[in-house]
Amino acid sequence: MKFCIALILLGLTLISPTPAQTPSNPGILVTGDSLSAEYGLARGTGWVALLASRLKQEGSPWEIMNASISGETSAGGLSRLPKLLSQKKPKLVIIELGANDALRGLPLAETEKNIRTMVELSKKSGAEVLLIGMQIPPNYGQEYTRQFAALFTAIAKSQRVPLLPFFLEGVAQRNELFQVDRIHPNEAAQPILFQNVWNALAPFHAQLLKKN
Repeated sequence: MKFCIALILLGLTLISPTPAQTPSNPGILVTGDSLSAEYGLARGTGWVALLASRLKQEGSPWEIMNASISGETSAGGLSRLPKLLSQKKPKLVIIELGANDALRGLPLAETEKNIRTMVELSKKSGAEVLLIGMQIPPNYGQEYTRQFAALFTAIAKSQRVPLLPFFLEGVAQRNELFQVDRIHPNEAAQPILFQNVWNALAPFHAQLLKKN
């Protein structure tokens, strides 16, 4: 299954996050892995860039800070988050992490704790949170697969934050939406990923689209 191959190798590639300065306007901090770091894509074509473009088109004052790194785990994201919150002072944090934890066989309880702590730290800093969920193929075992998907739901429910249940909805089963490596979503997939996130951001649209 191409989806399986894509997920298995998500944690093997490493690139630097897109540099971002602290915005004078309200900011959105994106913390993610290769799915958010434009791996294998021309700069400015990933879903995060599409989100920034949509906000600009709408005349929104909100700015995007993409701190995603390919290969990132929840532990790595958690370790970097306090400094990012202090330096960037975002009003909204999008957390897209966890897949690499499962692919490396890390305990799901540890993944849940890390992501939950990221949500808590973000909220404590004054930011709101959108949690992006992932799913893994059933060949990892039905129970493990179920528990992995459920941890995002549990965190979102307990922390009372919006959840996108499956980031790759509409992409995972379509081979033509992956790069030639059959690992990472290609440029054609990015509008779908953007739309998935945009729909999940519905609770924040009034804030995001408010003009200066």
